Amino acid sequence: MTPGRADGNTGGEGTAHTPPERPKRRGRPARTTADTGPGARERILEAARTEFAERGYDKTSIRGIAKAAGVDAALVHHYFGTKDEVFAAAIEVSFEPALVIPSVLVMGTDGLGERLARYFIDVWENPASRAPLLAIMRSALTHEGAAQVLRGFVLRRLLERVAEALDVPDATFRAELAASHMLGIAMLRYVIQAEPLASADPEKIIAMIAPTLQRYLTET
Repeated sequence: MTPGRADGNTGGEGTAHTPPERPKRRGRPARTTADTGPGARERILEAARTEFAERGYDKTSIRGIAKAAGVDAALVHHYFGTKDEVFAAAIEVSFEPALVIPSVLVMGTDGLGERLARYFIDVWENPASRAPLLAIMRSALTHEGAAQVLRGFVLRRLLERVAEALDVPDATFRAELAASHMLGIAMLRYVIQAEPLASADPEKIIAMIAPTLQRYLTET
């Protein structure tokens, strides 16, 4: 046999042969631009809102949210952390506190109760935001984790910040009173659908609850 000749059994120097294929690696697939691009976070959040609305808190999972968004579950954890934090982010998208707080405080205390009542009712009257909010409210009734997230958001992220910005005493207590009033209306009107509240004109509701919210948050 001539040295250096390829015979399929030996491979000395100068032997021409095809390198063996490396075995395919198992595990997490490589992330694509679609996974990590600027729209990934928004897709995850929209998928989370849909999953919570359709499945409720208990039956929604990080894996299910990731599948609906078309991303790896690790990316959901990267952006939001735990399931509770995804849930909180879904609430925030509906209420948008960063936009709301300046708008309700822009004119000081004059008309504060009406602006807050109008904002709250408008959020619930909007079909796009009402569906996930209904899921949130229903989940809060049956799951303590969901209830804590809802309470924490409505109080600390929204109403307590409003009360603190007004520099009034007992800001947290005032925020709790306002929250109890508005969440009670949401429960009766949109979840339980108790009549005649369920079919009442939104403007009538706003007009009647505005003075109470004003008193909770501003009177000393």
